[in-house]
Amino acid sequence: MQLGYTILYVPDAPAALAFYEQAFGLTTRFLAEGSDFGELDTGATALAFCSHALLKQLGKSPTAAAPCFEIALVTPDVPAAAAHAVAAGATLTQAPEQMPWGQTVAYVMDLNGFTVELCTPINPPQ
Repeated sequence: MQLGYTILYVPDAPAALAFYEQAFGLTTRFLAEGSDFGELDTGATALAFCSHALLKQLGKSPTAAAPCFEIALVTPDVPAAAAHAVAAGATLTQAPEQMPWGQTVAYVMDLNGFTVELCTPINPPQ
C-alpha cells in the first residue's frame, strides 16, 4: 500500500490549483471534466482539491463530527484492503464500487473520524 494523494475540500478547485501553482511552483497534473476535482504533481504523491459541490454530490458533506479531510491510499485490490482495514478497527462507510472514470473506490473511517479512500490507481488521459 502507498499514499496516493491527499484531498483538501475547497469552494473552487481550479482557483486552489492556480494558487498552489503560483505560490509554490507546483504543476497541475489532472483536472477532471467539470473542474470539480484536480491534482497537483508533488513527486511520488499528489495534493488534490475537491470542490464542496462535488463533495456534497458524492454524499460526503462535511459535518462537525467528520473532519473535512481525506487521505487516499492506492492499492490494486480495494475489496481486500477494505476488509483488512475493517478487521483492524476501521468503519466501512462506502463499500467498494466501480466509478465511472474507471477507479474502484471504497471509503472507511479511521479511529479519529478521518475519511480514508481506498482506490485503484487513476490513469489520467495522456
